[in-house]
Parts: sequence; C-alpha cells; structure tokens
Amino acid sequence: MDLLKKTDEEIIEIANPIWDNLVKSSNIKDYGGFTRDFSSQMLFGANEVELGKQWANNKLLTSLSDKKVVLGCLRRNLHVTILYKQTSNTIPGDFLGRLVLGVEDDEVKVFGATIY
Repeated sequence: MDLLKKTDEEIIEIANPIWDNLVKSSNIKDYGGFTRDFSSQMLFGANEVELGKQWANNKLLTSLSDKKVVLGCLRRNLHVTILYKQTSNTIPGDFLGRLVLGVEDDEVKVFGATIY
C-alpha cells in the first residue's frame, strides 16, 4: 500500500478511526487499546508504566472530547501527518492533535501521536 499516493480524503478515512480509538483508549487508560495500531518502533518506546504516568499526570490525556476537526494532511518521506483540532471535556480551549501514519508489513500503523 502506498499511503503517500492516497488523496487527503482517503487518508482521513483511514486516520479518523485510529484517532478515535486513541482518544477513547486514552480517556479510559486502556494501554492495550491505545497501542493497538502502533508500529513496532512506537511500541518499543511506549511501555505501560510510562503511559500510566502520563495519564496520571496530564488531565488532558484522560478528558479528550470525541469531537474533532481535521485540519489537514502533511506528507513527508515515508509518513503522513494528520493534524486535528481537538478539545477536552474538562479543560477549556483548543488543542492540536498530531497523528503520524506509515506502512509496516503492508498495514497502516501509528508512527507518532501527540497532543499539544
């Protein structure tokens, strides 16, 4: 699969369920669900203890709204970054979500995920 050759609409169709799962799993602190679509590289750096610390110390990560707005797609090298306008159920304001997708073993995987 050549992810980089897909249209923005096709990429967003792939990315949205992955982002939705990350939001849902983060809110309920579900490590298995959260890491379900991670690349092997991401899994290596995302151990359960460290994620647990992040969930415990950052209220945003466990209060994300299921509402989002896709801001666009950026293609670079072997990856596509999808940017989201994300809100929280408890913290006022808008936040920037970043989902980096790539292909590993012919499957779309998460190579990066952050929220600011």
